[in-house]
Amino acid sequence: MQWVLSSKEINFPYPLGLTLLHMTFSSVLCFLLTKVFKVMKVEEGMTLEIYVTSVIPIGAMFAMTLWLGNTAYLYITVAFSQMLKAIMPVAVFILGVCVGLEIMSCKMLLIMSVISFGVLVSSYGELNINWVGVVYQMGGIVSEALRLILMEILVKRKGIKLNPLSLMYYMSPCSAICLFIPWIFLEKSKMDTWNFHVLVLSLNSLCTFALNLSVFLVISRTSALTIRIAGVVKDWLVVLVSALLFAETKLTIINLFGYAVAIVGVATYNNHKPKNGESITLVSQSPKNSDKKPDGPL
Repeated sequence: MQWVLSSKEINFPYPLGLTLLHMTFSSVLCFLLTKVFKVMKVEEGMTLEIYVTSVIPIGAMFAMTLWLGNTAYLYITVAFSQMLKAIMPVAVFILGVCVGLEIMSCKMLLIMSVISFGVLVSSYGELNINWVGVVYQMGGIVSEALRLILMEILVKRKGIKLNPLSLMYYMSPCSAICLFIPWIFLEKSKMDTWNFHVLVLSLNSLCTFALNLSVFLVISRTSALTIRIAGVVKDWLVVLVSALLFAETKLTIINLFGYAVAIVGVATYNNHKPKNGESITLVSQSPKNSDKKPDGPL
């Protein structure tokens, strides 16, 4: 993503337009796979009420998360952005407490303090910190936390069951529309004179679609604990690989120490959550693959 947005490489400094392109590409591809080629069937039962009260709010938060997160890459490195994302459990927990989904306890307070301390230390060790990028990234983190909370409140309690492709089929157009409106006012006029690298942007959109679909597939096929362990490994790989690929990424001992502390906190949090049965997810197995009936009407 940063390679496409970077002025030193492709020089496409339009994060809103790029995110809109991703969601539009995802919408078209989902339509082709489900309606034209019929690779996978879209789950039945989606009503206007469910779409308005559940899919639109979640899609809007998903669009905001991608927009702000991609914008942050214009100001901060991939590695530092990943370090800041370690604060996500703290944001989710605080919002969860506010809406009554989480219960404050001494143990959870200690875990959140460890994560926060680690992120602060890693930020202190950043050589070229840009506070504009930090604000954008933190905004994306808050949006993602809100999305997860909305998934818990608006979807899980309604017992909606969607396979991964169905989820993207319903959510991508909504996210694209939410991005299209601000794009008209903020970036459209600037992009009119830009020379598009069609092949590069198409491949980038395809990779994004594959990434989102793989995440939903992993969620639907594995346990919550497996997902969280894989997430911790992925976070470290992103930090290390980005440091190798991008010359502007300069990791310091303080950076790595702070991030290690934060990851320990995140791992402790991940280990604690499944025990309480509080994992948040929208995707689950299709009803035809499970004898368990939904908790609520589709």
